[in-house]
Amino acid sequence: MLLKRKHCRNWKLYVITDRLAAGTRSLEEVVRQALEGGADAIQLRDKKAQDRELVGMAKRLLVVTRPKGALLIVNDRIHAAKEAGADGVHLGQTDGTLAAARVLLGEEAIIGRSTHSLEQALEAEKEGFDYIGLGPVFPTPTKPACEPIGLETVRLVSRSVRIPFVAIGGIDRTNVRQVYEAGAKAVAVVRAVMGAEDPAQAARELLL
Repeated sequence: MLLKRKHCRNWKLYVITDRLAAGTRSLEEVVRQALEGGADAIQLRDKKAQDRELVGMAKRLLVVTRPKGALLIVNDRIHAAKEAGADGVHLGQTDGTLAAARVLLGEEAIIGRSTHSLEQALEAEKEGFDYIGLGPVFPTPTKPACEPIGLETVRLVSRSVRIPFVAIGGIDRTNVRQVYEAGAKAVAVVRAVMGAEDPAQAARELLL
């Protein structure tokens, strides 16, 4: 447990999968390149996949992430994360409780929460989540209905929350420096790496 949570605190680049952005390439290949470029953690996110399919995808990705020492986090699906043997799960605001996830996944699992404000970030810290995702920082087609929180919220959270947080939403090589300067130590991206012609180089360009 302590080793995984220490790993969580050292994250710099957290890549979220997107089969559409990957195009004709397999997720395993794009993730392998992202890790070569310096990604620390991979989140398997696929809202349309059935649980059995998601478990299979997670198991294939673990073959790629484990040798690199990177953690694989499954989005939303606690049972799929358990069955696949993933390193943890990431929960949205309405995707279940920390207590339920902890009971099923155990104390070793990394469990994160999506947050969209300082208040939600503080609440997640109080509840005992290992890390939070904070965003969307900028407008993003991944969350078209969500109002961007902006860099000022990143600054507030960096000053107020002690658990690790990953800034997310519309981040790419053109604006990532602003996010780091606002106090984020880690950023999460989807298309900026998954959709890049050269995922390894794209990852490197996000690691300032």
